[in-house]
Amino acid sequence: MPQDLFGIHGKALELRSQRMGVLASNIANAGTPGYKARDIDFTAAIKAADAGAGIDKAVHSATLYRVPVMPSLDGNTVELQNEQLSFSENAVGYSTTLEFIRSRVDTVKRALRGD
Repeated sequence: MPQDLFGIHGKALELRSQRMGVLASNIANAGTPGYKARDIDFTAAIKAADAGAGIDKAVHSATLYRVPVMPSLDGNTVELQNEQLSFSENAVGYSTTLEFIRSRVDTVKRALRGD
C-alpha cells in the first residue's frame, strides 16, 4: 500500500491496534498483584512515527506506566473503570480511522472502474 494514499492514517491504525493490546492486557491483569498498568501516549507515538521512527520504536518511546489515582494495597495499578474508558475511546478512534481508510480504498476503486 502506498503511504501517500493513506497518509498518516495507516500509521494511526497500527498504533491504535497496538494501544488496544496494551489496554486489553491491563484489563486482563486487573487482579494480578503487583501488575503495573501501562498505556501508549498516542499523540507522542504518532508524532514519533510521522517523524520517521518506525512503529515499534514510536510505541516503545511513548509507552508509559500509569500513575494510579487510588493505589491498591497489592501494588496493582490497574484502575478498571479508567482502563475500560480508555479502551472504548481507543476503539472508537480505531473504527473511525479504519472507516477513513475504507473510504479512500472505495474512492480509488471507483476511479479505476471509471465510475
